[in-house]
Amino acid sequence: MSATGAGGGAATSRHDTSGLEPAHENALLSVRNLKKYFPVRKGLLSRIVAHVKAVDDVTFRVGAGETLGLVGESGCGKTTAGRAALRLIEPSSGLVSFEGRDVLAARGADLRRLRRHMQIIFQDPYASLNPRMSVADIVGEGLKVHRLVSSRAELESRVGELLERVRLDPSFVNRYPHEFSGGQRQRIGIARALSLSPKFIVCDEAVSALDVSIQAQIINLLMDLRDELGLSYLFIAHDLSVVQHISDRVAVMYLGKIVERARTDQLFADPRHPYTQALLSAVPKADPKRRTERIVLQGDVPSPMNPPPGCAFHTRCPAVLDVCRVEAPPLRDAGGGHTYSCHLDT
Repeated sequence: MSATGAGGGAATSRHDTSGLEPAHENALLSVRNLKKYFPVRKGLLSRIVAHVKAVDDVTFRVGAGETLGLVGESGCGKTTAGRAALRLIEPSSGLVSFEGRDVLAARGADLRRLRRHMQIIFQDPYASLNPRMSVADIVGEGLKVHRLVSSRAELESRVGELLERVRLDPSFVNRYPHEFSGGQRQRIGIARALSLSPKFIVCDEAVSALDVSIQAQIINLLMDLRDELGLSYLFIAHDLSVVQHISDRVAVMYLGKIVERARTDQLFADPRHPYTQALLSAVPKADPKRRTERIVLQGDVPSPMNPPPGCAFHTRCPAVLDVCRVEAPPLRDAGGGHTYSCHLDT
């Protein structure tokens, strides 16, 4: 590794760390400069004294039929970014467009129509299903809200079809969540997400709460559904081996920012950012010839309420330079859509 100045090597003239991507004709979802700051209040008057910068100037796109993996440690802002893109939480600022339509400007009926095409699968299959609702009501709730069924019989028939699609017995329509295992519950959650025939689904740690053998089944199911229905996914996870299996491209987040993005094969073969290198070094490898030395990061992740100046990763980086402590790193282009934000010209 060698250090270069801000304008040296392959660095661009910009010094932000948003990781801007060029416009793409086939982009289904486009997110630009997305921010989500949560206010911190104190005192009797609940004055705002600081902000938690959960998502700090994040940019990405998801193409039609594509899966973008979004990875990073817990608390890096992955889930917040996914939910803000869907407007399940309101972003502080930024631009989100879906098929060219401004998601953040949509209101009322326009927003409701957009949400038919943008769904989410939640992390916890035990907490995300209402225990007092039957499977027919859970999976069919969207069908009723959007008035796509006219009778109970039609609802149960449609839900039965969705259950078959996720490899569950359609006779389960009148059962309740407590009667199912974790893997079955997640399949019900997937059926709910599919109920409105969406084009884009956020998979928010959709397999992290499941046993390894069940994880493989759910991943294979999601891949089959993507191919059969032409779906696009934002696949949020911390398990890089899972992300490698399902994703076409990967974006790596650290402390609210995207620090590297590339095609999956590029990222795993040639990681450029020190944080990405550390994450990949921790992935278990069965083949002894492919094993690499583990990179152990020192210290804790800084608080998103008071992120460090310069490069946010400099407090833990094993290759930190003096410039990293004071200046935000440039966005470098490694070719083929592979970009990373770092002062090191790797």
